[in-house]
Amino acid sequence: MSKGKVVVGMSGGVDSSVAAWLLKEQGYDVIGVTMQIWQDEENTVQEENGGCCGLSAVDDARRVAAAIGIPYYVMNFKDEFQKSVIEYFTKEYLAGRTPNPCIACNRYVKWEALLQRSLSIGADYIATGHYARIEHLPNGRYAIRRSATMEKDQTYALYNLTQEQLARTLMPVGEYSKDRIREMADEIGLLVAHKPDSQDICFVPDGDYASFIENTTDQVLPTGNFVTPEGKVLGKHKGIIHYTVGQRKGLGLALGYPAFVLEIRPETNEVVIGTYEESLTYTVRANELNFMSVEQITEPVRIFAKIRYNHKGAWCTVERTGEDEIVCTFDEPIRAATPGQAVVLYDGEYVLGGGTIL
Repeated sequence: MSKGKVVVGMSGGVDSSVAAWLLKEQGYDVIGVTMQIWQDEENTVQEENGGCCGLSAVDDARRVAAAIGIPYYVMNFKDEFQKSVIEYFTKEYLAGRTPNPCIACNRYVKWEALLQRSLSIGADYIATGHYARIEHLPNGRYAIRRSATMEKDQTYALYNLTQEQLARTLMPVGEYSKDRIREMADEIGLLVAHKPDSQDICFVPDGDYASFIENTTDQVLPTGNFVTPEGKVLGKHKGIIHYTVGQRKGLGLALGYPAFVLEIRPETNEVVIGTYEESLTYTVRANELNFMSVEQITEPVRIFAKIRYNHKGAWCTVERTGEDEIVCTFDEPIRAATPGQAVVLYDGEYVLGGGTIL
């Protein structure tokens, strides 16, 4: 007897391919779906960027679905992706912040849009190849738990999922290491077993965010001044979309000491530059909160937090300072707490919640 119908988001990569096979083995009625969200690339880019968004993903995912014997479809989510990811991405950079498009895509496209469409065709669940685990806690809430192997843990980018989404989501890959997932793909004869992982932001495969924003918005941002925190002019910058808080390389400044971006001021078109010591902070404020393992926090709590995907994490005390705002006070100074990125809070192995850094 089937455990239920599950739509697996298939990127054409090894993780989502093995996720689909695992769920079929576990007794689910599996349907493979690739989300068409922005693909209009040239063939060369498709091959170089064969990750979650490349057009080549469709060919690979279709072959995998045929190999493991599940139905497969391509669903168009271009409108949702344009609104929730690309427009958000450009708006944030123009406002002097550094967005995290993967978090937005997870929350509003891969889950909200895909889940609703999957439920409408009779599915009970959606599933992905993320390295994370979902558990139903004794307090009745659903929470994301770190993956079995920390080196591939992807919980940071999933902190914003809702309780309703988590209740309808399966993540079978989170119980395994990446090496074991590739071994399984080899064992069942999948051609994607050794396909490279996708890198960088899928819709900016060359990594040139500034050109992408200028082409998308049809505007060229003016040059402006690099300044010290006190306002002393140090030189000219190329336009605020070329910079992010914490950046050191590519500034083109010769100051006699390592220089870092401390702040971006779109209202005056200035990029504030300072020393390493000036780039450190003990406090991080955040809003746009989403709590996961608890409904909310009312008292100060000791929490382990990450301020970016590759941050190893650090201990802090978190306090609620408003209806939709927290402040995290770290035990040791941290560098490059970047407005627009996420601070994600961990209670042991579980995601307590998180928010957008102010």
